[in-house]
Amino acid sequence: MRAGDRDAYAVLVRRYAADARRLAVLAGAGADADDVVQVAFVKAYRTLGSFHDGAPFRPWLLRIVLNEARNATRSARRYRAAAGRSAVLDAAALTVSAAAADDPAASALTAERRAELLAAVRTLPEPQQRVVVCRYLLDLDEEETATVLGWPRGTVKSRLYRALRKLRAGLEPAPGPVQEVDHG
Repeated sequence: MRAGDRDAYAVLVRRYAADARRLAVLAGAGADADDVVQVAFVKAYRTLGSFHDGAPFRPWLLRIVLNEARNATRSARRYRAAAGRSAVLDAAALTVSAAAADDPAASALTAERRAELLAAVRTLPEPQQRVVVCRYLLDLDEEETATVLGWPRGTVKSRLYRALRKLRAGLEPAPGPVQEVDHG
């Protein structure tokens, strides 16, 4: 099989496909279980070189299926969260637009705060800029950020902490709503 015998691998796929699908469903892949299993079998085939001779194939394969199911579940969760945030931002933008139509000062202030934030991010040292971009603009979690940047997870945490501390120190709090005072 390790020599690229596709027929031998097809026998393994038929033997373990039901177990793999069952695990994917139980791990939360739900409707994506078939896709998860397919990706897992492809990954297993591509990484046969790392499979230890004499080791049992089934647990090795199911570990790959479990990892893929977790990845799919996390991706679906992030997608739903991003869609929710997008809807909230769209609603906020509509509110701001409506308010801006009534109050050009509010519109200018929002754009000014956004520009101020981006300018503050640009003043950070490059490693801190990268970690802020990955975590907050690309919406990656710590593990994904560490993978993308090639840093240990602890480095991601410490650089993000320092970056946020600098941003907080450099940005003034947003002004509250202007209240009119009745002078009688």
